[in-house]
Amino acid sequence: MSTEPKPNKRERAEIDRLVQYFSENHQLFDSVLEQLIPALKNDQALSKVIHSLRWRVKDADHLRDKLERKLSEAKSKKKRFLITPKNLFTKVNDLAGCRILHLYTKQFEEIHRCLMRIFAEYKYALIEEPTAKTWDDESREFFSGMGMKTEKSPSLYTSVHYVIAPNRTSRLTCEIQVRTLAEELWGEVDHTINYPHKSESLPCREQIKVLARVTSSCTRLVRSEE
Repeated sequence: MSTEPKPNKRERAEIDRLVQYFSENHQLFDSVLEQLIPALKNDQALSKVIHSLRWRVKDADHLRDKLERKLSEAKSKKKRFLITPKNLFTKVNDLAGCRILHLYTKQFEEIHRCLMRIFAEYKYALIEEPTAKTWDDESREFFSGMGMKTEKSPSLYTSVHYVIAPNRTSRLTCEIQVRTLAEELWGEVDHTINYPHKSESLPCREQIKVLARVTSSCTRLVRSEE
């Protein structure tokens, strides 16, 4: 059973205020995606190397769960919870999100070039350095070879993350993830089992680890056909 400290009454009220603030400004993030998605979909070079796009504005209940997890994590480390309405949109970078799916690992190099060009053409600001998050050593070597920053993923998936803003003065951000279809399969299954709360079933946790390894094998098998 989870032993993370739970929010008290005052803290729950604080989280309620944050969620309400986001709900009142939901349309701002709709607008971010309404500008971004056509720029991606209509780019001919990008369209040639991707399989599909998915996008969404974060659900208010999912934001509440995320904030509660962040608050519990801060309390367990005896740190202050520093998210406020004033900085919510910059502290939580995935309130608007887009996922780019592709088949072959080597397609990522062209996808990255296309994205960087699109960001420059449309004056998007990169808020964070693009980062490849992966648990797999072979994937880490591939991205490092491109000169890309890598991080060991706390979850068993591989995905490249970009955080952008509509311009350099905007406080709105959007997270773009790029991953293979095989990784998307694992992500969807893990999301069903472990989101918004981690499964307490040991068999489920072990099976999802097995699926992660099978997913990596699928990615390598597809890579051999490139």
